Amino acid sequence: MLNKIIHFALNNRLLIVVASVVLIVFGSFVATKMEVDVFPDLTAPTVVVLTEAHGMAPEEVEKLVTFPIETSVNGATNVRRVRSSSSAGISIVWVEFEWNTDIFKARQIVNEKISVIGERLPNGVGNPTLAPQSSIMGEIMLISLTADSTNQMDLRTIADWTIRPRLLATGGVAQVIVIGGEYKQYQVLASPTKMKHYNVSLPELLKASEEANGNSSGGFINQYGNEYIIKGIGRTNSVDELGKTVIKRIDGNPIKIEDVAEVKIGAAPKIGDGSLKGEPAVIMTVMKQPATNTLELTDKIDESVADMRKNLPSDIHINTQIFRQADFINASISNIQKVLLEGTAFVIIILFLFLMNWRATAISLVAIPISLIVAILTLKWLGFTINTMSLGGMAIAIGDLVDDAIIDVENVFKRLKENAKKPIEQQANKLKVIFDASFEIRHSIINATFIIIVAFMPLFFLSGMEGKLLAPLGIAFIVALFASLVVSITLTPMLCSYLLSNDKMLAKQHKESWLVERLQNGYSKLLEKAMRFKKAVVFSSIGLFVLALLAFTQLGRSFLPEFNEGSLVVSAVSLPGISLEESNKIGVNIEKALLTVPEINVTTRRTGRAELDEHAQGVNASEIDAPFTLGERSRADFMEEVREKLAGVTGANITIGQPIGHRIDHMLSGTRANIAIKIFGTDLNKLFSLSNQIKNEIEGVGGLVDISVEQQVEIPQIQIKAKRDLLNHYGITIGAFNEFIDAAIAGEKVSDIYEGAKTFDLIVRLDKDSRSKIEDIENVLIDTEDGQKIPLHYVADVISTSGPNTINRENVERKTVVSANVVGRDQKSAVEEIQKIINEKIILPEGYHIEYGGQFEAEAEASKTLIATSLLSLLVIFLLLFQEFKSVKIAGIVLLNLPLALIGGVLSIYFTSGILSIPAIIGFITLFGVATRNGILLVSHYKTLQVEGLNLYDTIIQGSKDRLSPILMTALTAGLALIPLAIAGDLPGNEIQSPMAKVILGGLLTSTLLNIFIVPVVYFLSNSKSEAK
Repeated sequence: MLNKIIHFALNNRLLIVVASVVLIVFGSFVATKMEVDVFPDLTAPTVVVLTEAHGMAPEEVEKLVTFPIETSVNGATNVRRVRSSSSAGISIVWVEFEWNTDIFKARQIVNEKISVIGERLPNGVGNPTLAPQSSIMGEIMLISLTADSTNQMDLRTIADWTIRPRLLATGGVAQVIVIGGEYKQYQVLASPTKMKHYNVSLPELLKASEEANGNSSGGFINQYGNEYIIKGIGRTNSVDELGKTVIKRIDGNPIKIEDVAEVKIGAAPKIGDGSLKGEPAVIMTVMKQPATNTLELTDKIDESVADMRKNLPSDIHINTQIFRQADFINASISNIQKVLLEGTAFVIIILFLFLMNWRATAISLVAIPISLIVAILTLKWLGFTINTMSLGGMAIAIGDLVDDAIIDVENVFKRLKENAKKPIEQQANKLKVIFDASFEIRHSIINATFIIIVAFMPLFFLSGMEGKLLAPLGIAFIVALFASLVVSITLTPMLCSYLLSNDKMLAKQHKESWLVERLQNGYSKLLEKAMRFKKAVVFSSIGLFVLALLAFTQLGRSFLPEFNEGSLVVSAVSLPGISLEESNKIGVNIEKALLTVPEINVTTRRTGRAELDEHAQGVNASEIDAPFTLGERSRADFMEEVREKLAGVTGANITIGQPIGHRIDHMLSGTRANIAIKIFGTDLNKLFSLSNQIKNEIEGVGGLVDISVEQQVEIPQIQIKAKRDLLNHYGITIGAFNEFIDAAIAGEKVSDIYEGAKTFDLIVRLDKDSRSKIEDIENVLIDTEDGQKIPLHYVADVISTSGPNTINRENVERKTVVSANVVGRDQKSAVEEIQKIINEKIILPEGYHIEYGGQFEAEAEASKTLIATSLLSLLVIFLLLFQEFKSVKIAGIVLLNLPLALIGGVLSIYFTSGILSIPAIIGFITLFGVATRNGILLVSHYKTLQVEGLNLYDTIIQGSKDRLSPILMTALTAGLALIPLAIAGDLPGNEIQSPMAKVILGGLLTSTLLNIFIVPVVYFLSNSKSEAK
């Protein structure tokens, strides 16, 4: 069949040329339209259920809201883990599904489960709602609003009612979360003294306020041939008109709302705040939907913001240049593209030096664009994006893509030159020479390519996040390589027939190029020496291999290298229970400390939480985003200064992460740090003391930074405990008592006020003087059954006590977390040291247990999978070689390249980072395939020469000399094309491919150098007995 393909290509040359041109044009067009992202979508299918529980204490929220929701979703199909957080007034439940679950199916399952629960939740608790579906890469932009003279309330209203709806209307935006400023409310602030004077009860005031603002419909009438709709207008947004609403009449005198209460526009109590560079601001977080092109969406948002700027008051400043994921994407993609171009330049130089013929070089290079375009089309067809991973697969493949074409061109060129030397009457038809030359090496090309593809297969057995991350890299690599194989047996022979069949050129270039001749002469001498000291050569290689194995045992282990996103996320958690005002002061100190670092020009802070935001933080927690631009200094020096400056800020636990990095941590372990030590149990105080004990024990572990304990301390509470006997005496029901507490102190929403299309809440509560201190609350007047008013302390005890701040749970068990980041060492050894200390020093009470979460778990899982599947792929490679040579012995000789490649791969890691990460393991996998190819080229040529009748020694010397040029060319193109990637490992976008490039580069170096001496020696030793017979 292969012969037919080569034959068809040579006989239909025009068709092949046209098909190739059409493919390049169409592929280039598709490539420009493909969506671009940093990484593939790594989001675990997670559904977030948010329930606002109006003013409830955390333990009430846990018991009455979170627990029923957790229980209902826990047994659902494909649920992997259920986490929850119960804070004052909000319950958040994260339902995580297996990685291959369709997110829409997952949302449907959760929706069905919670629709049953909604009816059973207590009164006053909102309906459980599903947070909008967004991705881990979802937070694409922060926008800040500041003003010179516009007040904070108007600023927030503009953000909520002008900017947010416009952004949400932009296709691809999932959610816009607004925090900061002052949230506008219409308030009816009742005075207990005036209410007593006019004898107005709280229920009467609530009823009057509720009815003070509404329209009615009076049907329609027909008159003068027209139909008139009748509408009763009672709705208003005037504070004066609301105040004039009648509550009741006493002795013929109307008692109005304004007689017993102050009606005004005020700010809602704050649960969160925002700032820009330490100054108050409204911060908007834009989240995108999954499978949306971030770059296009960012441009659309910029256009919308520019358009809105024209119509806003001139003193309002909108800043969109704070955190933009698009900047990271552009930097990453341009870095990878640069690496692709530099790699291609290396390939061109090497080909030209070896072939000394621009035509042969051009023919080999055609394989690159066509293979890359086929890879891009395949990615598009499979629904992937262009991202650093898919481009990284192409960057790693760039040197391998020309290999098949090189082998073919080199052989065709050699045979054409041999043919040109013969007398004219003996010369064969050039097309026949090209066909025979391509036919001669087709088997070794195909087997070598299939071996590389098989070696790459373990990648597709990875599950979870690493599977999603690395699949596009594997697909891009394999498809591009397969396309280059097809090119080498169709387009390459056809181009050779056009460009290499010129008689003048062949006569002129009858010799090898100057470089190849020199190399062959030098190599022949060295090989003859090596053949004299065969055992020394073999034993020295074994020695090097043992040394590499020793170095391998010393390597650290890590999941993924740290990304360089160009932006920091600083999480600061102070003691729970502190006020928003105090928390803001700490946040401002952190911002000011960060702004003293030269590389940081802007910071934004989000303290507490916004309404219906799934990142529920108490007011004691802040998140500060600080983009930075590295200049003279290295990243390590910069980070050291940041940590030094932040060490001077007191009153908060500070953790430093990066936007995407810390979301990956959060997704893997539920904590925004590399390592999470989770302690499960029932008593929150006991959990907290265990956590602190663990923190104190592990503080001495080298390389651990940002060690922090989830602040599970009690926060102040005021409990109003009903005295039932006295309530009975005054005829007050428990329902009326609870309603009074809720409305009088927390406030009750009674209606919506409309200002055009904007809606604001109308809230009724007691005025500030009646609810600011414990004494005020004790003396608040509650209504009895017979219309009297009595102080609250007659019927209830008002006591100051404490209760939990936030209750976190996982799989229906309470937990606290000790988290830490790792710097300057590998995660695996750090975790092992932590586990050893905890096992020795910490004694857990009955019913308590510890689990460890974080990237190292994913690393261990992935390593196991890769090692198991790599052994399988080695077996397949062996079978392919056996199929090719029909000899176990020869297949074994070819596989000798693997340990030889391992030597360089291990040493290159040992002398650079010293850490074996998942990308490095994939580097080894790729290396095995590429290294085997060299062995096949040598051994298959030896077999051909032996068939031609040469003796064993001459076969080895002549065969090795013949094959030196293609071996060096393929190894150098594959290796040198990776140099840019290996060097630029700290640039955005190159972090994951760089360890792979280092391994492949080091491995190719040793495997090629040793291969051209070891394989000939071992082949001679293994075949000398059979020849002697």
